[in-house]
Amino acid sequence: MKRKRKIPLVVISDVHLGTYGCHAKELLQYLKSINPQTLVLNGDIIDMWSFTKSYFPAAHMNVLRQIIKMSNLGTRVIYITGNHDEALRKYSDFVLGNFELVDKLTLDLDGKKAWIFHGDVFDSSTQGYAKILAKLGGKGYDLLILINSLINWFLTVLGKEKRSYSKMIKDSVKKAVSFISNFETTAADVAIQKKYSYVVCGHIHKPQMKEVENEHGKVMYLNSGDWIENLTALEYKKQKWSLYQYKKEHYKDADSNEEKVVNDIVNKILS
Repeated sequence: MKRKRKIPLVVISDVHLGTYGCHAKELLQYLKSINPQTLVLNGDIIDMWSFTKSYFPAAHMNVLRQIIKMSNLGTRVIYITGNHDEALRKYSDFVLGNFELVDKLTLDLDGKKAWIFHGDVFDSSTQGYAKILAKLGGKGYDLLILINSLINWFLTVLGKEKRSYSKMIKDSVKKAVSFISNFETTAADVAIQKKYSYVVCGHIHKPQMKEVENEHGKVMYLNSGDWIENLTALEYKKQKWSLYQYKKEHYKDADSNEEKVVNDIVNKILS
């Protein structure tokens, strides 16, 4: 069995458990491959905007079970609330063993301060009447992801490369590009004002690592991306940040082991 990677800090966000676009199986593989001292879940882990009793597959529940297991085995798990799981905000500052529920977080990383929060506070489309439109838009986005998954299934059958049409649409819309740029600038400017070395967000589904500078100073802006389209996480080790991106070929051994277990069970039933 492959040894788990020991990492001081891992940040994931925008998993959207309970939606068709969530890559729960891939996330579970990633979580099983690491042994972090601290795991930060930076918002929109469970999509309560889209949650229905009719759709919450076993794979999605297994992700929650794995997170609980990691907490029980000693990993400090910090769940930061986002806009899609904002219903949890009334329970903020809750602590149970190694599990914490908060709205924002400040960590000391080798003498430098990291400011971590989901990021919807900078998004006017998640507030007031615009929030209703955002929820409706979220339903449309989920449908687009489902259609995209069906198209990719056909592409795979034909031996062709998968495509993310939802991502292509977002990247081609000037307004969306402008919003992302403004979001990153705003987060960085506030972090510089507060004298942080790092500002870590999620929310916009745009993985990023870059240094931002203005007349008052500079800060490292980081975004953990998402597990809908990009399948990314932030890892902090040996005083350095890196952006992890899921690759199926990294887990071929795990897939073959699972297939072997399933085959063994089937053979025992049939024998």
